[in-house]
Amino acid sequence: DVLTGEVLVIIGPNGAGKSILLETLALLQRPTQGRVLFEGQAVEGRELALRRRMAVVFQDPLLLRRSVADNVAMGLRLRGAPRAARRQKTARWMERFGIAHLARRSAQTLSGGEAQRASLARAFALEPEVLLLDEPFSALDQPTREELLDDFSAVLRETGVTSVFVTHDRDEAMRLGGRMLVLMNGDIRQVGPTAEVFASPVDAEVAAFVGVETLVPARVLSFDEGLAVLDVAGERVEVATRSPPPQDVLLCLRPEEVVLHLPSDGAAPTSARNRLRGRVRRVVLVAGQARLTVDCGFPLVAMITKRSLEDLGLDVDSEVFASFKATAVHLIPRGRAKEAGQGVL
Repeated sequence: DVLTGEVLVIIGPNGAGKSILLETLALLQRPTQGRVLFEGQAVEGRELALRRRMAVVFQDPLLLRRSVADNVAMGLRLRGAPRAARRQKTARWMERFGIAHLARRSAQTLSGGEAQRASLARAFALEPEVLLLDEPFSALDQPTREELLDDFSAVLRETGVTSVFVTHDRDEAMRLGGRMLVLMNGDIRQVGPTAEVFASPVDAEVAAFVGVETLVPARVLSFDEGLAVLDVAGERVEVATRSPPPQDVLLCLRPEEVVLHLPSDGAAPTSARNRLRGRVRRVVLVAGQARLTVDCGFPLVAMITKRSLEDLGLDVDSEVFASFKATAVHLIPRGRAKEAGQGVL
């Protein structure tokens, strides 16, 4: 289901079936099984009329060899909109996406970001009831992508248009999606509020895809009043959980939830219930941040800023304490990944 007024993000690895699903929703492909319903009614026999209530934006902007203004107005022209309405809506949406000054320029001379802005302006000019987008920002460089993503997010909030946004990028999903669907190998693995999917993935494959980098087997030793005590490779870890977990679980922990301290700091101030001693085995620098793998009897991944790395003086073989809250840990029953995969498309 795609709900009126929501932004549903479809996320998954390459080859998961995301584009085929989007093209089926856009009525550009017919499903080999099942049916597509629009407002609860089957689409058969109404495809063209319903497509005129939608707009689709692809990774390739698909611009004609005409001016930018002509391209933005093209959908309106094809749908028979009066000339005055075409001019008014074209001007409005070129201005909104910051390309009004490019109106007379040939679309073939645009940069990648400018071309995608023209494509988005063309889609919004149609005032669609449903907007479908297939990885529209994936071919852009990072600064261009960030700027366009900010503008696009603002337009979605302003218009409230029902949207389905396909991506394989976790940051885009977090920034755009009120609700998220995880697709893997043609299977719907999990659907729910975006924050919930990221915090509580349903199985190990989903956990790894949404950025959980510490995934280790554990055994539950006890459970009392919402707090479980686990044995993780000989280390004691406390986990906040509402209900008693099964005995054999996977411990899931996102790298940004881990705080590192030097042993010389002593009892560093922290509200975390878990504080494990370990040794740095790997350091990888990524865009101003540092990803460290710490051997705590099991591999634990932490993400800190490059500045923190320098201030702490950490390098491979440095000894550290790794702290994390009991509420930061998510538990998955062992074998859940094998049980996932219901609802094949």
